[in-house]
Amino acid sequence: MKYIVVLGDGMADEPLEAIGGKTPLEYADTPAMDAMSKKAEIGLVHTIPEGMTPGSDTANLSVLGYDPKIYYSGRSPLEALSIGVDMKPDDVALRCNIVTITEEDKPYEEQRIMDHSSGEISTADAKILLDAVTSELADEIYQFYLGTSYRHCLIWAKGSVVPLTPPHDVLTQVIGQYLPQDEKLRCMQKRSYEILKNHPVNLERKAKGLNPANSFWFWGAGTRPALSSFEEKYHKKGVMISAVDLLKGIAAGAGMHNISVEGANGGLHTNYEGKAQAAVDALTRDGYDFAYIHVEAPDEMGHQGSVERKVQAIEYLDERVIQYVKERMDASGEDYRMMILPDHPTPICVRTHTGNPVPYMLYDSTKLQNNTWNYNEKEAGASGNVIAHGYELMEYLFAR
Repeated sequence: MKYIVVLGDGMADEPLEAIGGKTPLEYADTPAMDAMSKKAEIGLVHTIPEGMTPGSDTANLSVLGYDPKIYYSGRSPLEALSIGVDMKPDDVALRCNIVTITEEDKPYEEQRIMDHSSGEISTADAKILLDAVTSELADEIYQFYLGTSYRHCLIWAKGSVVPLTPPHDVLTQVIGQYLPQDEKLRCMQKRSYEILKNHPVNLERKAKGLNPANSFWFWGAGTRPALSSFEEKYHKKGVMISAVDLLKGIAAGAGMHNISVEGANGGLHTNYEGKAQAAVDALTRDGYDFAYIHVEAPDEMGHQGSVERKVQAIEYLDERVIQYVKERMDASGEDYRMMILPDHPTPICVRTHTGNPVPYMLYDSTKLQNNTWNYNEKEAGASGNVIAHGYELMEYLFAR
């Protein structure tokens, strides 16, 4: 038996008047998921433990079987693992986004944050801007590391786990009250704006109508994590397929193998088929038991507040990942179970994460059911199936 998780990051949502009172998942044309759901179990799962902040870090730890209340030590340390940072026990890692803030004739504190991803800036452009800032700000205490697209890492030697606000939680808001209380971090953010606002890369971006990547934004502080081995925990050899450093870091910490797919970038136009094929190859050719396919696009489109693009991301996931994997696994002759779910909702109406339960589907090629439902939030809720703790999902997938 082979096992697959297809995770559409932030795919769950709330009903929207703009699409007839449906959610994007309910409204999207998803023939592969809807056909599978009629032969599968659907229901709701609580991926965010009560009292914890809803995020891809806590939620994906949970989906992979790690209780966040035990294993979570901050988001950025997981990302640091993925890019090979050897954190010391007294180091603190912080996410360093390169964001877009308004360039009004006002003090930095009175600007507004407009885009947490700087228009999904390329890693090549981001490197130039990161280098420009860190050549001035980096020292033996503060070291910067390149990540992917807008997502980068700051290691603070002998630092403190200070409270910091995620940029996607304060989109369009005046930033003053959300700046770091730590004086050095706040000063570095302000200085980054001065260095970047007229940088040639940003002048060129603005000339092309693109959002400038004009400020650093620090958040997600944490200490070195200590995850137990996924293979020892579940006796399954697992592989992670994601473009996002956070997921790669969780996999690295859990001893899973990361597969990098050319053209996979975490955006709407990622290499969906490449991810799907990498999973099939890992399971049918390379001896792996478990593949986790993570697709970031629905979450990014939720943060952007775009109903049209979020629907498109879900439809791409359905056609170019789920249908692709199912057809090739069926053709391989391997028995398999496939679980499909979001990690958390990213509702268009708020443009950030919420902690509501999410719909899951569990399809078993050896135990086909006979149901009438489609896969979406409404029908998953009506099914009556509820998994109270997301960290129970892996046991459920493997033992069912």
